[in-house]
Amino acid sequence: MPSIAAYEFADFVQTATFLKDEPVFALADGTVRFPAGGERSVVAHEGGLLSARLDMDGARLLSGGEDGRVVAISPGGQAEELASIGSKWIGAVAGGPKGAIGFASGRTAYVRLPDGSLKTVPHARTVEDIAFAPKGLRAATAHYDGASMFFPATGAVPASLEWKGAHLGVLFSPDGRFLVTLMQENALHGWRVEDGKHMKMTGYPAKVKDWSFSAKGKFLATSGAPAAILWPFSGRDGPMGKAPLELGTRGDTMVTAVSCHPTEDMVAIGYQDGMILAVRFADAKEALLRRGGTGPVRTMGWDAKGRLLAFGSESGEAGVVDITG
Repeated sequence: MPSIAAYEFADFVQTATFLKDEPVFALADGTVRFPAGGERSVVAHEGGLLSARLDMDGARLLSGGEDGRVVAISPGGQAEELASIGSKWIGAVAGGPKGAIGFASGRTAYVRLPDGSLKTVPHARTVEDIAFAPKGLRAATAHYDGASMFFPATGAVPASLEWKGAHLGVLFSPDGRFLVTLMQENALHGWRVEDGKHMKMTGYPAKVKDWSFSAKGKFLATSGAPAAILWPFSGRDGPMGKAPLELGTRGDTMVTAVSCHPTEDMVAIGYQDGMILAVRFADAKEALLRRGGTGPVRTMGWDAKGRLLAFGSESGEAGVVDITG
């Protein structure tokens, strides 16, 4: 059984990840915790933290909150304000190439370019999420009835990718060939970037709330079922016409979080009852990482070497699993 360094926080954990080799946990109460070796607490936001993600190069943790600020947290625990838009809530943040930062509030997407200038991109509907393509300064947003893609440095009108319904999350594939959205209904939707061809990924018994591309981008692992559902993305048409892998099936116990290993074809799967499994793609072999807890696993993240897994739950339980034992 792998060893676990356990932590207990007073609020649910929004994001669990690593900065360099140190575990870091972003909490909904607006604090960012560095618990290893004696807890350090950084106040990132007054009123509450709504979104926290690693920068594209993994060097900083970016967060947005109810105070209208975007903050970058360094590995040493220093907080730097990158943008402030007053009393508006910032519901999504994303890191882009060369230090670009994207964030969303209401019907506006914002991009802070590498030179520090701020671009605003108005939308007709509320912007639910923002993401950057892996190459080039290209961004995408999720909103009602589809997604939009744009080049923030040019000021050109965003290109619309339409599909009826509410789209709550957006993600580029690691090779930049596909754009995928989380939907309010129990489904994902996707487009091939080069020509806008649609990809429907349905059949979930619950709403998909977490996803993770595998190390080489061959699979997209998702929550929303009693197993981790992994859609194949290696071919020209992505998952169309192909059956997904189903890993870590546990009766009626729902998968609530997924995190693919940074180098191997393996995924960590977190469940509604707090259990965590690691499962290999090739043979579906399972390894128990955590037996369970008091609340659903909300977030997980690997260190760069893939030896440590940070996790956080909706009940405030958190920890770091050393899979080497």
